[in-house]
Amino acid sequence: MALPSSLELTMRLTAFTDYTLRTLIYLAGQRDRLVTIAEIAERHGMSKHHLTKVVYELGLTGVIRTVRGRHGGIELARAPAEIRIGEVVRASEPDFHVADCFDARRATCVYAGRCCVQGMLGRAVGAYLTALDAVTLADLACPEASAVAD
Repeated sequence: MALPSSLELTMRLTAFTDYTLRTLIYLAGQRDRLVTIAEIAERHGMSKHHLTKVVYELGLTGVIRTVRGRHGGIELARAPAEIRIGEVVRASEPDFHVADCFDARRATCVYAGRCCVQGMLGRAVGAYLTALDAVTLADLACPEASAVAD
């Protein structure tokens, strides 16, 4: 069995987190105005229904501010440099169970609780989240992303 190259090794994020990050990057490029859900959905080819759920959760976490009404929309509630990607990913992912043994309800491995794999994978997930904690939305909202938003 050949091991995949480093470019093929990934931690998979849910579509919900993908939509969350793309929404925040778009908002970071539109700091001078309110943006609508329909605008973001159209720009990114996202389901407006799913994006509404994303925006609702972002509002609950205080990352965005929502304005109701005819001229309403959404905007970042904090500066992009104050929004840590690790915080966003932790809030939007349902769990970080990279193997069945991370979830006691689904653990079917005969080695569950007696092997070192869970500890090793737990450290890997921790390193992954630590790396995301070092990144802010300002780091992701590069000029290229703002150009796409225009």
